[in-house]
Amino acid sequence: MEADNEWKPDNRWQEKAAAKGRRSKWIVSRACWLVGLCSDRPQAIGSVIALIGLIAVGVAVGVTLAKKNSSKSSSSTGGSTVKQTDPNDPSTFVKDSRLHQSFYGLAYTPAGSQLPDCGNNLTDVITDIQIMSQLTTRLRLYGADCNQTALVLEAIKQTKTNMSVYLGNYPIATDSNAAYDRQRDELKSALQTYGTDNVIGITVGNEFMLNYLNANSATDPNGAVGNQGAALLNADITDMRSTLSGLSLSKTLTVGTSDAGSYFNNEVLAAVDYGMSNVHPWFANVSIDDAAAWTADFFAQNNVAPAAQLSNNPKMFIAETGWPTHSLDAGNESNGPSTATEENLQKFLDTFVCQANANGTGYFYFETFDEPWKDVQFGGVEGSWGMFYSNKTLKGITIPDCVSS
Repeated sequence: MEADNEWKPDNRWQEKAAAKGRRSKWIVSRACWLVGLCSDRPQAIGSVIALIGLIAVGVAVGVTLAKKNSSKSSSSTGGSTVKQTDPNDPSTFVKDSRLHQSFYGLAYTPAGSQLPDCGNNLTDVITDIQIMSQLTTRLRLYGADCNQTALVLEAIKQTKTNMSVYLGNYPIATDSNAAYDRQRDELKSALQTYGTDNVIGITVGNEFMLNYLNANSATDPNGAVGNQGAALLNADITDMRSTLSGLSLSKTLTVGTSDAGSYFNNEVLAAVDYGMSNVHPWFANVSIDDAAAWTADFFAQNNVAPAAQLSNNPKMFIAETGWPTHSLDAGNESNGPSTATEENLQKFLDTFVCQANANGTGYFYFETFDEPWKDVQFGGVEGSWGMFYSNKTLKGITIPDCVSS
């Protein structure tokens, strides 16, 4: 049962910055981004010591809970593997009648794409592409570490699916450009090998401005501190354009950036072809009944309208939106008015996906699969945003059936 309407949404929404008392574990655990241990969402706050302490406490409990959560597949009738008519040909996979190509796009990070372990592999990515190609024709990646770019492009090649990708490079402000340079070289190598047939563009930065402002105790992305961060990010964007122009590619790739919905800097947006905005009603303390409408309204007012005022008029997308289904602890199982459940995930899917398609909104749904490594490192709801469990079994939901834009 949902809470009453006295709970007010956080209209001054800051991506994942609300309710700090309830989410203190999440804030501390994001220290891993300082040393480049993660490739999904860089966070320039905290310390390595805090990360080590969190892992020491969380491994024993977190891994057990993560496995317990991912084992809930008994509620679904689906299997954990995709069947192929020819076991040696990934393109002969059998379609699942429960899945529909209804999503504009999906946010995706292959499992095991976090440094320093890099446990991803082509077999798993092929299975992911076989599943996701039945849901969408577009993906967005967050970074390029652990050879994930090449793995995804190779999986698309072997499955012969109609899939295009926005590749990613996440720079970190405090590492003398080590993360950016490392990933730029990975991207360059993958593009030289696979070409651009299945690539739309490259997104430089993920919540870079949010992290830079937080690290420097500032809040205005267009203030003096924000413009300092923007100069760092724009240098990487310029370098990426220069790198691409030097590759003699068969088509011109767009270059963009991704950030929290309230943290776009105008100087950065003026330098890119597109912007991707993380818009999460869960973290804004919005009820599930209002979540879809709030997401559309926030995106239109805070991202689309301001971008349209810039001379280059960058195309704006929703980079992430979704609803969690589980929390590792009681303190995070509710955002105030609503809870993390499969029932509420179904409500969000039913009220957001087809309406966004009808409105022509470009969005990347977050996400396809649960990610147990986030349960261990971050706790709370972080590992449970998937429509599928981590074993690739569909949760107890019905996928919307409508035409994607």
